[in-house]
Amino acid sequence: MKKKSLLLVLFVVAFFAQHSFAQELYTPRNIKEAYSKGSRSKDGKPGKKYWQNHGKYDMEITVNPDTKMVSGTESIVYENNSKDTLKTIVIRFVNNLHKPTSPRGGEVSADFLSEGLMITSFKINGEVYNENAKNWGTVGTIKLKNPLLPNTKATLDIDWNYPLSKESGREGQIDNTTFFVAYSYPRVSVYDDYNGWDKLPHTDRQEFYNDFNDYTFSIKAPKNYVVYATGDLRNPDDVLQAEFSARLKKSYTSDAVMHIANELEMKEGKVTLQNDWNTWKFEANAISDVCFGLSNHYVWDAGSVVVDNKTNRRVSTQAAYDVKGTDFINSVKNNNYALAWFSNNWPGVPYPFSKMTAFQGFADMEFPMMVNDSQTGDDVFAQLVQDHEIAHTYFPFYMGINETRYAFMDEGWATTLEYLIGIAEHGKEAADKFYKQFRVKKYIYDNSTEEDQPIISMSSQLSGAGYGNNSYGKASLSYLALKDLLGDDLFKKALHTYMENWNGKHPIPWDYFNSVNSSTGKNLNWFFNNWFFSNNYIDLAVAKVNSIASKNSISIKNEGGFAIPFDVNVVYADGTKETLHKTPTVWATNQKMTTVNLKGTKKIKSVTLDGGLFMDATPLDNSWTNK
Repeated sequence: MKKKSLLLVLFVVAFFAQHSFAQELYTPRNIKEAYSKGSRSKDGKPGKKYWQNHGKYDMEITVNPDTKMVSGTESIVYENNSKDTLKTIVIRFVNNLHKPTSPRGGEVSADFLSEGLMITSFKINGEVYNENAKNWGTVGTIKLKNPLLPNTKATLDIDWNYPLSKESGREGQIDNTTFFVAYSYPRVSVYDDYNGWDKLPHTDRQEFYNDFNDYTFSIKAPKNYVVYATGDLRNPDDVLQAEFSARLKKSYTSDAVMHIANELEMKEGKVTLQNDWNTWKFEANAISDVCFGLSNHYVWDAGSVVVDNKTNRRVSTQAAYDVKGTDFINSVKNNNYALAWFSNNWPGVPYPFSKMTAFQGFADMEFPMMVNDSQTGDDVFAQLVQDHEIAHTYFPFYMGINETRYAFMDEGWATTLEYLIGIAEHGKEAADKFYKQFRVKKYIYDNSTEEDQPIISMSSQLSGAGYGNNSYGKASLSYLALKDLLGDDLFKKALHTYMENWNGKHPIPWDYFNSVNSSTGKNLNWFFNNWFFSNNYIDLAVAKVNSIASKNSISIKNEGGFAIPFDVNVVYADGTKETLHKTPTVWATNQKMTTVNLKGTKKIKSVTLDGGLFMDATPLDNSWTNK
C-alpha cells in the first residue's frame, strides 16, 4: 500500500508539474466567436472559413503646387468576401485629422489645421449618393441603397479634393515646392471577421489598419517635379528626359549608388519632360497602402540589391532629399545593406516588394515601399531610424496587422529588428547601449502606474508613456526574452511559422501566441500571460546566498514579475569568477522565486545579477557581498 501511495503521489506531482502552467489566455468574446465560426483556429493558422475583403483601386490624382491642393478621381471595385450582408459601407480618410472638429491625441498649431476632404461626386454601382463628406471625421458611414450581398462586388466612383496641411507630420508640405502625400485618397475601411467594420477614428497617435488591395494610379504634376511613389513606375519614358530615364533603368540592375539627378540638373530643368504637366503612372498589387512624394529640387539617388539569393531577385533602392540633407547621402547604401540583412538574417524572409525609397520629410514614418524620415544631423541615428522604418515592411505590411488596436504587433517587432541589425552594423556593445538608453531606461526608472499597464491593452485606449512603452520597448523585450528562451533556431522557426500563416492576412495577438505554441511544440501560455496580460515590470533581487561546504546556491526573487533572462556573476573567495546564464525558463514553475545551484563548493565572495537589456528597476539589490 505504501508503494502504491508513493507512486500515486509521484504521478500527481508529475501531472501538476506538467500541466499547472498550461494556462488559458484571456480571450475576448469576439475572438472566441471567430474560433467558433471557423474563421480563426487555435493552432495559430487562419481558420478553414477565414476570409477578408479586397479592393481594386484605379486612381488619377493631381497635385497643384500653387494652390497646395490634391484632387483625385478614383474607382474602387470592392469585394465582399464575408458571409454577411453589408447594409452600410465605411469610408476612411485619415487626412481629415486636420479638420478642426476631428478628435486628436495632442495639441496642434494653426498650420496643422485645414478644411479636410471635399467630395464632389460619389456613386455606388452608378447610383448617385448625396455625400460631400463635410460632416465626416477620419471615418464616414454611407447607408447603402442596395445592400451588398455576400460574395458580390460593388463599384464606388468618387471625385474628391483636399488641401495639403502647411505643417507637415506624417504627410503634408515639406517646403514650398516639396510635398509628401500620404493617406491621400478615400478608402473602404476594413471589414473583418472579429470586429466587423473598423470605425475607430484616427487621432494621430495610434496608426493604421488596411486591407490588401490592388492599385493602379497616376500622379499628375507640373514639369520639373519628380514623383516618388509606392509601386513600379510604368512610364519612365513618358515623364523623364531620355538620359535620366536611362539612368533610372540602369540603377535597377546596379550594385553601385547612382546619382539619377543632381541639384544643378533639377534646377536647370533637365530631368523631366518639359510638358506643362506630366502624368506619372504606378502600379502595386496585394499591398495595404500607397503614397507618394514630389519635389522640383530634391536630389535623386538610386541603386539596387539582391534580396533573394535563390532567384537573384533585385529591389530598386532610391533616395530623394534636399541638398542640405546630409543624413540622406548614404540612404541608398544603407537601404541596400538593410534590405539584404533583413532578408537573410532577421527575420530572414526575402523583402517582398520591388522598391524602397527614402524620402526626406519630417515624420520618421513607414509606408509600403517608402519611408518619410527627418534630417537629424547624426549619421548613426539616421541609419537606425531608416532601419526601423524599413523593418516595418514585415510588420505591418507583410502581415496585415491592426496597428490601431495592437501597436505592439508591429512596433515591438520593428524595435527588435532595429536592435538586431544594429549589432551587425555597430557591434553588440553599441547596440546594447543605444537600446537601453533609448528603449528601456526611461520606462524602467519611472514607477508611475501607466508604465505597467498590460501590453495586451488596446493601443487606442492608451496615451503617453503607456502607449509608447507597450508598443515599442516592453513588447520588444518580450520578443527578445522569447528568443533567449527558445534559442535562435527554434525562435526563427516560430517566427517564420507565424509569418507564413499570416502573410497577406490580418493576424491578431492570439494568432501570434498560438502560432508560437504550435510551431515549437511547447505550451508557452505561462510566458505570454506573464508578459502580455500582467502588470509586471523588471526587478530582480538577490534574496539569499548559501555558501557552505556541501552546497552553494543563490535564491533570486522576482520582485517585478517579468520572466526575463539574466546572468549570475559569481566571484569566489580565491579570486576566480564564474558566469551562469539563465533563460526565462527558470520562471516557468514559480514566477516569484528561483534558486541557482552552483557546481563545486568554493566559498563565495560576491554575487551580482545582470539582466543586460532587461534593466532592473532597483539595481542596488542585485548584488550580494560576503561580509
